[in-house]
Amino acid sequence: MTPQPNPQVGAAVKAADRAHVFHSWSAQELIDPLAVAGAEGSYFWDYDGNRYLDFTSGLVYTNIGYQHPKVVAAIQEQAATMTTFAPAFAVEARSEAARLIAERTPGDLDKIFFTNGGADAVEHALRMARLHTGRPKVLSAYRSYHGGTQQAINVTGDPRRWANDSASAGVVRFWAPYLYRSRFYAETEEQECARALEHLETTIQFEGPATIAAIILETVPGTAGIMLPPKGYLAGVRELCDKYGIVFVLDEVMAGFGRTGKWFAADLYDVTPDLMTFAKGVNSGYVPLGGVAISAAIAETFAKRAYPGGLTYSGHPLACAAAVATINVMEEEGIVEQAAKTGAEIIEPALRELAERHPSVGEVRGVGMFWALDLVRDKETREPLVPYNAAGEANAPMAAFGAAAKANGLWPFINMNRTHVVPPLNITESEAKEGLAALDAALAVADEHVVA
Repeated sequence: MTPQPNPQVGAAVKAADRAHVFHSWSAQELIDPLAVAGAEGSYFWDYDGNRYLDFTSGLVYTNIGYQHPKVVAAIQEQAATMTTFAPAFAVEARSEAARLIAERTPGDLDKIFFTNGGADAVEHALRMARLHTGRPKVLSAYRSYHGGTQQAINVTGDPRRWANDSASAGVVRFWAPYLYRSRFYAETEEQECARALEHLETTIQFEGPATIAAIILETVPGTAGIMLPPKGYLAGVRELCDKYGIVFVLDEVMAGFGRTGKWFAADLYDVTPDLMTFAKGVNSGYVPLGGVAISAAIAETFAKRAYPGGLTYSGHPLACAAAVATINVMEEEGIVEQAAKTGAEIIEPALRELAERHPSVGEVRGVGMFWALDLVRDKETREPLVPYNAAGEANAPMAAFGAAAKANGLWPFINMNRTHVVPPLNITESEAKEGLAALDAALAVADEHVVA
């Protein structure tokens, strides 16, 4: 795992990237992507020999770290046996992956529709909900992210939606609970929960319950800020969905497969949705895979009526073999339990101690290996360290924080005024402490931008 510098190869990789690769979410001439030479476990490195501890898990998907030998071997074995096969057939890797996922999903979510990732899982979940109910509208929350495809980006509640918002996608947004920046003038979690549920029910009533197919929520919002829902909120949404005949969709693309210290974040709240989307951690992102876990009632809708949707690579054998191996590795190595233990015993205490010492840390929130630090200019007013959706000079404080982290060998997850602590679930204690020490040093740079 010792990086061997090879700057000439790195320069060639960078040159080809800049000449031909069109990057997502980016102004192409304003980016400078790092040329990555390799990765293993919780680390990756560049061609100049610089090694980084990855506190992002890629895009919060390498839940078992990079290059786990058992998963790599499973992909190699599957490639030697059957590299690919059309989705209309029963294939061992596909069947076994579906069985293992269904064993872990809550309630009766026992049918699995495979997709290629999280965004198309959301697309198909909402299509199923509309076909099942015969209704057009979908309710989704501000401060959310559901994917980059057309319907998924339209149900998203962050600025990435703006340039793609058609205003005709049948989407109505509402405020979900978030006490630290409450939209309900709440002072306690109980008030925030009750007022958020009242707001949601009022929205349903004024939109017309008979027009609403689904409510979609990230069980624990990810990129938007890792805001844990207050006790009783998800159960309250479940009750509202039952009351008005609305399909309840939980998006577990980021929160699922051990990230919260449970197989699914829904298990933290003892709630079962009608549809649940997944991707990312299902196979640690080794081969693209996502899907929808479907309740018995919705599956019955399509028992004798064709479901009008499909994907050429649905349940791709290589991806499913990686999922089977990943789930088995997580069981054999106790990785879900390890995530809960490391989060509770190492990550959380350290982050709360950092918050005590650093004036730039306004709030610490999270669970398992899913944490966020909300960085502020003023702890009293809770003014964010940078403005909402800041860019350029306005984003300079967060850019300086990020540069400081990288200079200390830590690759941070940064979104707006937050940094998220989302390393691989099987990160070792010494690695976690190494990353937390680098984070501590970087926060000193953020402190320089706090109001005196």
